Amino acid sequence: MPVDPVGGPDDPLTPVLRPVRAGNGFEEALEQILQVVRLGLVPGGERLPAERELAERLGISRVTLREVLKVLQDQGLVESRRGRYGGTFVLSRTDAAGESELRRRVAAVDIEDVLRFREVLEVGAAGLCAAHGLDDEQADRLRDALARTHDAPLADYRRLDTLLHLTLAELSGSPTLTAQYAAVRATVNDLLDCIPLLVRNLEHSQRQHTALVEAVFDGDADGAREIMREHCAGTAALLRGFLA
Repeated sequence: MPVDPVGGPDDPLTPVLRPVRAGNGFEEALEQILQVVRLGLVPGGERLPAERELAERLGISRVTLREVLKVLQDQGLVESRRGRYGGTFVLSRTDAAGESELRRRVAAVDIEDVLRFREVLEVGAAGLCAAHGLDDEQADRLRDALARTHDAPLADYRRLDTLLHLTLAELSGSPTLTAQYAAVRATVNDLLDCIPLLVRNLEHSQRQHTALVEAVFDGDADGAREIMREHCAGTAALLRGFLA
C-alpha cells in the first residue's frame, strides 16, 4: 500500500499518526505505531514509512523512534531488514501473535465496555458526518474507502473495513473522536482476530456500509446513526457469541 510521504488525506496513517507531546514522546509514539500495526493500516509483510518520515510526523528524534521500533521488534511485531530494499517491516498477525497470545490479550479486555464505547463513537461520527455534510474531496474519500471494501479478498477485508470506519471517524471533524476511535478499534481488531471471517456476515456488513454512506451523502443524520447502531450491534453479537 503506497503511503503519502506528506501525510495527505489519502494516506491511511493520517488518522493515527500525529505530533506527540514533549513530556511523553516515547510513550505516545509507541502507542501510535502500535495502533498502526494493530489496526492493520500497514499490512503484514509491508514496510513502515521510512524513519525520517515517521520521526517528522511524530515530532520526535530518530534516536527516540529507533527505541520505539526496538520495542516493537522485541515484541515480535516488526522486523528490520538491511539493504537497498530494507527498512522496518510489519510481521503478519499469525507470525506476530498466535491464537493463544491473542486470547491472552482478550482475556484482559472488558468486552462489553469496549463494544459500548465503540458504538458511542461510531454512531456519533456517522451522525456528525451526515449533519455537517462533506465537501467534494471528503465525499470522494469516503466513496473510495467504501469502494475498496467491495470485492476485497478475504485476507484484506478487515484491514479495508478498518480504513472505511477510520475515514468516517476522521471526517466527523473531531480529532479527539478520531484518536479515541483508533484506540478502541485496535482493541476491537484484536477481538475480531479471535473469530472466523463469515462470508454471510461480510455480505450483510457491506449492505450496511453502502446504506450508511448513502445516508451520510443524503444528510440523513438520524438514518446514519441508526444504520451504524445496527451495524455495531451485529458485530457485537458475533463477538459475544464467540468470546463471551
